[in-house]
Amino acid sequence: MELVIQGLSKTYGNGVKALDNVSLTIPTGLFGLLGPNGAGKSTLMRILATLQEADAGSATLGTIDVLRQKDEVRKVLGYLPQEFGVYPRVSAADMLDHIAMLKGITHNGERKALVDALLQKVNLWEHRKRKIAGFSGGMKQRFGIAQALIGEPKLIIVDEPTAGLDPGERNRFYNLLTEIGENVVVILSTHIVQDVQELCSRMAIINKGRLLYAGAPADALKELNGRVWEKAIAKSELEVYDRQHTLISNKLVAGRPIIHVLSDARPDDGFIPAEPNLEDVFFSAIRTADLTPVA
Repeated sequence: MELVIQGLSKTYGNGVKALDNVSLTIPTGLFGLLGPNGAGKSTLMRILATLQEADAGSATLGTIDVLRQKDEVRKVLGYLPQEFGVYPRVSAADMLDHIAMLKGITHNGERKALVDALLQKVNLWEHRKRKIAGFSGGMKQRFGIAQALIGEPKLIIVDEPTAGLDPGERNRFYNLLTEIGENVVVILSTHIVQDVQELCSRMAIINKGRLLYAGAPADALKELNGRVWEKAIAKSELEVYDRQHTLISNKLVAGRPIIHVLSDARPDDGFIPAEPNLEDVFFSAIRTADLTPVA
């Protein structure tokens, strides 16, 4: 099954163009939607989750018209928003049971078996009677995935799922998403480059509502081979280098900025070739788009 998006656009009443003619084909498996905060990712996710209307364009999931057959979409959708509300003083098992009932699973035995299986799957079985208010951030996210899996969804959308998680919980979440993504379309919307690098064989970069790249991370890295250069500079020089070069990133190492610039040739004798990484792909796509006039 594929999710095919064509020409999707959305402009808010204040004039902000959240989506600008976005077209994407998303196959079965884990797909990374990468972009900074405010890029338009959440708007796209809410439209696909039938929570918001688009101004123009189309989206189809198999034979389902996502924009017009909202009830059909909801039958096959699992959604984990960036922030999701639950009854904090209810146990995990009771909350999942309640959500399963709302999704139409009315047979008590079937519902109990499903809840038990989901709690095992997300490694919350031993905490099933514990109130959700006492869960850690990672446990709440795993609970969120459990509720998203109710009803055997064909499309799962997770929005910024690892923000705020410690490294251990993030790895557990990676493993869970990888397992889930074997048979369904999973869209991972995030601003964390590592999430996409660890999980996704296909990705897209979006910023200011525009699609900047769509394809395999490995292909994007190949496009930067021989074009990323690195240099250690003084902090006082940062503004000068930013003006003179296409500066795509900088980070402090032992108190000194290490900059990466994008150039087809060595910028000057102080630069050395750098092995491109996915952060370079991300920042170069955004910086190049910022420097390119919109037609």
